[in-house]
Amino acid sequence: MTREPLRPRLRPRSSPWLLALALLAFVVLLPSAGAMRPSRVAELRREVVDMFYHGFGNYMRIAFPEDELRPVTCAPLTRDAENPGNVEVNDVLGNYSLTLIDSLSTLAIFASAPPDDRGTGPKALRDFQDGVAALVEQYGDGRPGPSGQGLRARGFDIDSKVQVFETVIRGVGGLLSAHLFAVGALPINGYEPLGPEHDPLSPPPIHWPNGLTYDGQLLRLALDLGTRILPAFYTKTGMPYPRVNLRHGIPFYKNSPLHGTASGDHIVDGPPEITETCSAGAGSLVLEFTVLSRLTGDPRFEQLAKRAFWAVWYRKSHIGLLGAGVDAEQGHWVGPYSVVGAGADSFFEYALKSYILLSGHELPNRTAVEPKPKDNWLDPNTLFVPLTEVENSPDAFLQAWHHAHAAIKRHLYSDKDHPHYENVNLWTGSLATNWVDSLGAFYAGLLVLAGELEEAIETSLLYTAIWARYAALPERWSITHKDIEGGLGWWPLRPEFIESTYYIYQATKDPWYLYVGEMVMRDIQRRCTTQCGWAGLQNVLTGERSDRMESFFLGETTQYLYLLFDESHPLNHLDAGFVFTTEGHPLVLPKAKPSTRSRASGQKELIVYHDPGFTNTCPAPPSATPLTGSAIAARDDIYHAAKMLDLHLLQPKNFLGLPAEGSKPSGQHTSSRKPITESDQFTPFPWSLPPEMVPQNGTCRKINQPVEMLLEFSSNAQELIGGSAFNYLMGTQNLERLTMDRIRVQTLSGLRLTMRQEEDSDGEWRVSKVNGVLLGRDEFIVMNRAILGEVSDPRFNLVRDPVNVKLVHLHHVDLGQDETHKDKAKGQLHPESVKTNPEVSQEEQEKEIEEQQTETANTTSEDPASSSLGSYVKSLLANLAASLDDLLDGIPLEAAVTALPSILPSIPSISSIHGGSAKRIKYPLNVFINSTAVTATGIGAAPLPPPPPRPSSPYISSGNNLAHPRPYPPFGPVPRDMIPYTTIYAAGQLCTSSSSGSSEPSSEKDQTPPPPPLDDSIPRTHQILLLRRGGCSFSEKLANIPAFPPSPTSLQLVIVVSDGQDEDASYAAYYSGQTYSSSQGVGGGGLARPLLDQVQKTPGGLVRRNPIPMIMVGGGEMTYETLKRAKGVAVGRRWFLESQGRRVRNVIVDEGDAGGVA
Repeated sequence: MTREPLRPRLRPRSSPWLLALALLAFVVLLPSAGAMRPSRVAELRREVVDMFYHGFGNYMRIAFPEDELRPVTCAPLTRDAENPGNVEVNDVLGNYSLTLIDSLSTLAIFASAPPDDRGTGPKALRDFQDGVAALVEQYGDGRPGPSGQGLRARGFDIDSKVQVFETVIRGVGGLLSAHLFAVGALPINGYEPLGPEHDPLSPPPIHWPNGLTYDGQLLRLALDLGTRILPAFYTKTGMPYPRVNLRHGIPFYKNSPLHGTASGDHIVDGPPEITETCSAGAGSLVLEFTVLSRLTGDPRFEQLAKRAFWAVWYRKSHIGLLGAGVDAEQGHWVGPYSVVGAGADSFFEYALKSYILLSGHELPNRTAVEPKPKDNWLDPNTLFVPLTEVENSPDAFLQAWHHAHAAIKRHLYSDKDHPHYENVNLWTGSLATNWVDSLGAFYAGLLVLAGELEEAIETSLLYTAIWARYAALPERWSITHKDIEGGLGWWPLRPEFIESTYYIYQATKDPWYLYVGEMVMRDIQRRCTTQCGWAGLQNVLTGERSDRMESFFLGETTQYLYLLFDESHPLNHLDAGFVFTTEGHPLVLPKAKPSTRSRASGQKELIVYHDPGFTNTCPAPPSATPLTGSAIAARDDIYHAAKMLDLHLLQPKNFLGLPAEGSKPSGQHTSSRKPITESDQFTPFPWSLPPEMVPQNGTCRKINQPVEMLLEFSSNAQELIGGSAFNYLMGTQNLERLTMDRIRVQTLSGLRLTMRQEEDSDGEWRVSKVNGVLLGRDEFIVMNRAILGEVSDPRFNLVRDPVNVKLVHLHHVDLGQDETHKDKAKGQLHPESVKTNPEVSQEEQEKEIEEQQTETANTTSEDPASSSLGSYVKSLLANLAASLDDLLDGIPLEAAVTALPSILPSIPSISSIHGGSAKRIKYPLNVFINSTAVTATGIGAAPLPPPPPRPSSPYISSGNNLAHPRPYPPFGPVPRDMIPYTTIYAAGQLCTSSSSGSSEPSSEKDQTPPPPPLDDSIPRTHQILLLRRGGCSFSEKLANIPAFPPSPTSLQLVIVVSDGQDEDASYAAYYSGQTYSSSQGVGGGGLARPLLDQVQKTPGGLVRRNPIPMIMVGGGEMTYETLKRAKGVAVGRRWFLESQGRRVRNVIVDEGDAGGVA
């Protein structure tokens, strides 16, 4: 056989543009490889619609016009008339067809469904219009005539005592949202009832196919319902009472200003009605009431809701936290807890969303509408001063949100194991309870709106893991025990988790969240469906169902699920300031047509604040990863939350919740757990992702487990410490609560400290627990240096600060003087007012200064005092706050009074003031302020002056043979060893024209140096020279001080006051975790050490034989003026504790002077 000769193969020539096109297609398709197919998304969307109609159709058929449906027994759920105390039912159900009102906005949203073979959109629009007609038939059209009478009631004239909060967010909000859809202010595809010439605030009648002419019936019904809620706002605090009767008002609140106007037949005898509400209940009414006021022109509602919001906000603790429970009548917090979930949740939500809703609109017209003579006009606003323009402005709400979130991030946020939020003490920030609740799942969605996307993503992962574990969200889940908390294992079809999933998907478009939504929907279908609707889970472990379909399941849960799967929905692309209320009702403020209702406004735009430290813009979403298309699935902390739930120890199940083939529990200690049964309903999805979403190089970083160390000191049974009247919250005798944020350790005997290493502060330690008492992040323990002197251990070592010093200055506050006498005494109180005469000898000047100080100390008031103890204390605090920097900034009055337990009883005439006769106060009050200063550095730096000689023992002994530091005397003369420097001279910048950089040429003939800015007698007769920073170098300032012979009364120290905006001279700044760096010349509180780069010289150019010590303190003008008026100054070293070479940031080492407010 013959072979054909080999011939070369011809290779097709590749076109460069074809290769580029192929590469481009590959790159484009890579990110979407893990995305859910559009056909599958459409199928999920149809299933959500079916889910809604299964509940809504059965409600309308079985339960309407009652409030809710019993899905298990297929019967209506009504108010519990036999048990009025059943608030779980009666607070919500008001006998006004609640489920229909809550569902109208969902129907309007479904009306924009993409075209399909089932006609979903047109059907939903017809059902929306039929629902409005059915509601009008039952409750009338809101007019006063015959048309206002419905089959069930005239408006909402119903004898039902309901919760204010629930009625506003479900009833008023549902009616307003449906009205906005009905008039076209909120979009529905294909439905345009108004032409471009129409005003949405005054729409013309709209004729619907069902025969109803819509002319604002829902808005009038919302006004009727809102008006019936107004009596609840007749309180002294501005916060509404928690409940109101829709017909009779508030006859059950006997302390209300409105109580006397109620009919006697409805005044309830017996125990007083509970006045406790919550931050969310009182402060989450702004959205609904603002829209109601703007649409009706009645300003009452908006002003009441905003006033209630600010009434809650102004009661925040000094560390910026809000409590969960608050008494609407008395205004005090009920319980010490601060949370993001139940009790406070929607307050944070309405702070941010009020800003969104109000932005771009004019400030409200606060002029009340004149009541008609026949109207029973109620306006609780008349009880209060009108709100300011700032309180009405949108920026004020944004500022409140920013500060609220900053406090939450500081005190509630924990990144241990995986980021989550703890429940902490309102006043101290210490851990109170370690569980998360299902309502807290909303917060991640709110963070998305605020631009805090990363925090939203990481914290939502924990809720995703909880759902994956239980196929629902139990009411509370214990972080400590990794189980349901306290048996609270129900899930009443809540929407918060799917709401946040929807928001995060809108911000990221990551397919992960589509799979999460599918997981939620499948679990609801499998566990909650009944013949007549959808039942909540009474127990997520056993699957036991409750016989109730809450109205929010149709109004929120199914709505957010639908919007998650309908990317093209107009609400997902609406370029307007619309918001979803906390009940899921979309609201917007329509703008009036310029030709009809606009008016010229002379108001200028209010800019309340701008802080670049807050998030003011939305970040870009995470970049999609190749192949998987999901940045979330590729996160290196994706399994951290799953580890918190121990999902890796449980048996995986397939998509239907059945055990997967060949699967078995993993982990070595699964045998110690209870057997995995079908009732566990564990669903691993989406932790077991579809193969196309699993990253090829998926890795996890180390789980964050902070390093902790326990120190325990031996017990000395002979050391017993007496208690204190102010020792609240302390369960041990060797601890004393000084203020809200400080606890003094009286002795090391038996002391147990738990210290945690903080990663956010270069590995510094923080005491997190002392003798079993948990500490907040900004809470300190105070230890006297006397009890630490003999401790020598690398884990607990006392260290002298090489850079920072303690500056103590004494001030006098005369409690017995009136304003006139204080003005006259000002000339005597200021040391700088002493005139220096060069011809007077040094001895005579010193004698004059001493006589003046003695005269000042004995100054008394000529007028008899007539104030009570309370007014004395308030006057004292006012003086401190006004003249001593911001000493009491953020500290409640009761905390400040608590800080002075040893002062108030020692006022000489206090005991006789209450009877109306007063004695003269012999001495002014001694107020000691602690500040932090930094020492100078460089070749010209001099050591601090030696301390004055002290008594044989600077400590006093108690009855328990324990040494305590001598306290500063609250009144009268102060010993020289405590405040040694009593003469102060303020000299400004102390710079000459030549030293300040003047470029004027000097005469050749005139070579004499300019005269010094200080008289030669100043350093001889003053112990402290107070200077301002700037104008010349630090070395030049010292060179302008005349030479002087050293003596105890001559110059001892130069204090420079810096003008730095970021520098803090307060005592707390040193112990707030701001570390120093001696190598970089930075001290505590952000102060830079003054550099003396030249050897000290006199004005004549000679080397100074006795160099002058220099320190610098921050605070600017206020600190400078405060030190000018000081009666004396002392300087001492700072001490701090180290453990293994790292500072313990929240331990204050003092000489017994760090308690109280100083």
